[in-house]
Amino acid sequence: MTARPTTPPSRAVAAATTALRRMPDPFTSREADAYDRALAQAFGVRHALCTSSGTAALHLALLAAGIGAGDEVLVPALAVPMSIAPLHYIGAVPVFVDCPADGVGLDLKDAAAKLTDRTRAVLPVHLWGRAPDPAPLAAFARRHGLVVVEDACQAHGTRVGGRLAGTGGDVGCFSTKDGKLLWSGEGGFLVTEDDRIADQARALRNHYLTPPARVLPLSRVGFNHRLAEPLAAYAHGSLHRFDELLERRRAQAAALAELLSGLSRLTPITPAPGWNGYSALFELHLDQPRAFATLLAARGVANSVGTFHLAPADRRPALTVRPAAPCRRAERVIDTTLAVVVHHGHRDEDLHTIAETIAKEAAAWAP
Repeated sequence: MTARPTTPPSRAVAAATTALRRMPDPFTSREADAYDRALAQAFGVRHALCTSSGTAALHLALLAAGIGAGDEVLVPALAVPMSIAPLHYIGAVPVFVDCPADGVGLDLKDAAAKLTDRTRAVLPVHLWGRAPDPAPLAAFARRHGLVVVEDACQAHGTRVGGRLAGTGGDVGCFSTKDGKLLWSGEGGFLVTEDDRIADQARALRNHYLTPPARVLPLSRVGFNHRLAEPLAAYAHGSLHRFDELLERRRAQAAALAELLSGLSRLTPITPAPGWNGYSALFELHLDQPRAFATLLAARGVANSVGTFHLAPADRRPALTVRPAAPCRRAERVIDTTLAVVVHHGHRDEDLHTIAETIAKEAAAWAP
């Protein structure tokens, strides 16, 4: 693994600079349109739409798929709040589903037990870039007439069952916030094969100014979910080197796992073939693992629990609409998984420092 260059990718910077020089131009979407076309080609889908964030992509996808107030949506308890928030924006009801023992995907038996006559969709979340074979979920959704909206915001480049994450359902959503494999500071996008979903999402993205055929402009309330032109240009420039970015992230996660192999208090979680290595993952074998993750964050080792306060989504009062039995497997997976943040800016020496800090604190841990 080689150290990160000290300057950003020249192609992305040049593209963003060109876009800035053309500003102000309140009527153009030249860069966003070109980025949309490039994303569609990269994912092998009919439609891609860049958005102001991954959350905005989820918001648009749900509305465009016809999900609305009172509709129930099956969602994993193993998810970040940002995955669930768009359901609240539209008045839908999240119904939390537990995970299998390994934490990958949804427990479809639990999902089936929670179906009602108001269930309209399922929203899988590919946390840490891990994704299951999409075929069983697709078959489940077909049997029950459900829309599948994938949150693949951390799963750029993950491929399972012959499909890229985000392309196994009706619509897939991604984030390009800093730290993602493809980044633009802020931003996101959605991908879909469905013409109707794409038409509605495109209209809703920009205040319903560009509606579907035979529909009047501004005939529906839309949103300002556009991606700014310089950010679209930058992301488009970075997209050309995505294979390099994906290879590097996988190498970083593998290097950190190798540096920490052999420790008794944590075990590297080996990624399945095709996963993108979004985070370096370890199973913790020590008392009070959440407190340990918090200590590591204070020592400069960013991680999901200690830094971003990851907890089962069904245990967050702000996200729950009605009480339900807790999803215990999701709770166990979150509490015992150390998900270490790695990103393109980390140099080899940074990874060694992270590994040394984790090893030192694990050896001394005595809560």
